[in-house]
Amino acid sequence: MHGLNPPQRAAVEHTDGPLLVLAGAGSGKTRVIVEKIAHLIASGRMPARRIAAITFTNKSAKEMRERVAKRIRGDGAEGLTISTFHALGLRFLQIEHAKLGLRRGFSIFDSDDSAAQIKDLLGTGTKPDALDAMRNLISRAKNAGLSPEQAMAEARTAREIEAATVYALYQARLGTFNAVDFDDLIRLPVQLLESDEDCALGWRERIGYLLVDECQDTNDAQYRLLKAIAGPRGLFTCVGDDDQSIYAWRGANPDNLLSLGTDYPDLRVIKLEQNYRCSNRVLRTANALIANNPHTHLKTLWSEQADGERIRIWECRDSAHEAEKVAAEIQFIATARQAPWSDFCILFRGNFQSRALEKALQLVRVPYHLTGGTAFLERGEVKDALSWLRLIANPDDDAAFLRAVTSPKREVGATTLSRLGELAQRAGMPMSRAAESVGALKQLPPRAGNALDNFVGIVRGLRNDARRLTPAELVRTLADKSGLLASIRAQCKDEAGFQRRKANLEELADWFDGGKGAGPGELAAQLALLSHADKGEAGNQVRLMSLHGAKGLEFRYVFIVGVEDGTLPHEASIDEGSIEEERRLLYVGITRAKEQLWLSYSKKAQKWGDTIRLKPSRFLDELPAAEIQRDGADPVADAARKQERAAAGLAAIRALLDE
Repeated sequence: MHGLNPPQRAAVEHTDGPLLVLAGAGSGKTRVIVEKIAHLIASGRMPARRIAAITFTNKSAKEMRERVAKRIRGDGAEGLTISTFHALGLRFLQIEHAKLGLRRGFSIFDSDDSAAQIKDLLGTGTKPDALDAMRNLISRAKNAGLSPEQAMAEARTAREIEAATVYALYQARLGTFNAVDFDDLIRLPVQLLESDEDCALGWRERIGYLLVDECQDTNDAQYRLLKAIAGPRGLFTCVGDDDQSIYAWRGANPDNLLSLGTDYPDLRVIKLEQNYRCSNRVLRTANALIANNPHTHLKTLWSEQADGERIRIWECRDSAHEAEKVAAEIQFIATARQAPWSDFCILFRGNFQSRALEKALQLVRVPYHLTGGTAFLERGEVKDALSWLRLIANPDDDAAFLRAVTSPKREVGATTLSRLGELAQRAGMPMSRAAESVGALKQLPPRAGNALDNFVGIVRGLRNDARRLTPAELVRTLADKSGLLASIRAQCKDEAGFQRRKANLEELADWFDGGKGAGPGELAAQLALLSHADKGEAGNQVRLMSLHGAKGLEFRYVFIVGVEDGTLPHEASIDEGSIEEERRLLYVGITRAKEQLWLSYSKKAQKWGDTIRLKPSRFLDELPAAEIQRDGADPVADAARKQERAAAGLAAIRALLDE
């Protein structure tokens, strides 16, 4: 524990009861979790195999595993669980599947699979907005830990009753397919643990100590899972920050931090307030802003870093002018201070704001990386290969069958599949089993029947291959035998395009390397847990991302654009009179800055062809005047900046002439 400050050390050493660590931004919470794991093992209080550390993203789980591996040498950490909530839920279901009516090798439906089933239940004429609304209502019920019956009992409006009815039909269909969706990975374990005391006792024996990161981001079902595993004794450490709770729109409930104190009266609360990331000026600005929100546990972040430069506030004509100023400032600082592009980040409230920024950066030839592009697992050929893997592992997975049988395309159209679905339903079997039935095939047009028979033969051969090949080899074999590679080659106009898409399948195979002993179904299930944001890291590029996507990251220079009423805070939150989460969102953005911070807003914008006037964000008035500098407010500082830019420009010209 060398180098820990007193509150960090206290958090590590408290192991005999429930603990809440309120960890401010940049206060070293990951180090506390890693040191606590090491302390539990080294002190003999808990063996590694009975410790579980749970976080929210695969990236943070991977980082934690790497840090634990460096901290605990040899086999000291063998058996330790470090995973996301959903990965823990998957492990639970793989062990307890029979008690929940699932068969071994069940599938996990992704968002596309779920949408297809709900759309089918609602009718093919359902509009996208209505489909999204229904999916959100069902997901919200699951995240609240409600079964279809409980959702119906709580339904009050006609819309809620319809959603509960569709939820019940959808869940029955999942059961027929021997499948679960992403939300079920939490809901079903909670259902079993709360209804089966023996099962709960068994899991408390299996997991003797629980560490939960980012606890303020838990939804109701995740909080109930925490309680069910921890039990009344409460051997857990929850780490969180109520000031960084920014995910209410996806079900997160920051009040879960308050519930810990009610559910566990012996809860100890330790605050981590020393920040190791930001300048003191950035911290004083962040503290002043967030003080406008109500708090149960007040925190005041402080740092031993220098004060740093004042926070700049720019007034711009419009978003194009704003983007030009940001791009020019980045180019100037990178040149004058020899700073790598990766030191810079531009943050915004909504992805639509990136367009003007991308254009401005391209014009001055500044390389950038926009977070939120098409993620690896969303690429068509990757999803096609995963559907084949799922079908190889689980013949009852109709969603996987429907994608695989048409990827690549063969002489099996929608009419044939609809007819096959009717035959399968009448026989009480999944569609892939019906496709193996000679009797069913005879009732289809000959060409379609032959195409299905050929498809079944390929799947059968790959199932045999799966028994002898490594997982990576199976992916490569599948890409060839399924016809995916041939189809991609036919679709691509040039060799470069083909090689690029082929490389995606090769990368998928690489992801499976090291998975010896695991069947294709288990590996496909693990991949289904990967966040859509899990993709290659940016290199030496300026980062563009939403404020929601920036949590957990840090940069030397941070620009937050679009700080206007209606954008930040968002118009909907203003209308509802609820802007506390929007204030937390800006707080998160401010505390990403290690050295310098810029906040900018536009005076006008184009909307529906009209020019509208914009108001600076009300949050700007909550910032301490001593810490900020507005354009034109300090002529001496402005003159010094102009002189610095002129000198840098002259140096650049001289360098060009020397070359």
